[in-house]
Amino acid sequence: MNEQDARHTVEAAIGKVAPDVEPGDLDSGARLRQDLELDSLDFLRLVEVIAESTGVDIPEADYPDVATVGGLVQYLAGHG
Repeated sequence: MNEQDARHTVEAAIGKVAPDVEPGDLDSGARLRQDLELDSLDFLRLVEVIAESTGVDIPEADYPDVATVGGLVQYLAGHG
């Protein structure tokens, strides 16, 4: 998966989990939990939606790597 596809996947997944967040307004440095105000259940749902749509499982040990929009995009681009 290239970075553009990964970005689209992340935006779509965030749209499903947090429909009030505008995907086009997502900054790569935006922190999922703090800036987008995803609580722990929303974050887990986001990881689940991404796994369902891409087949990429994100283990709990890698959660710090995917704490931002950009980190999540890079993770998917590297693992997808």
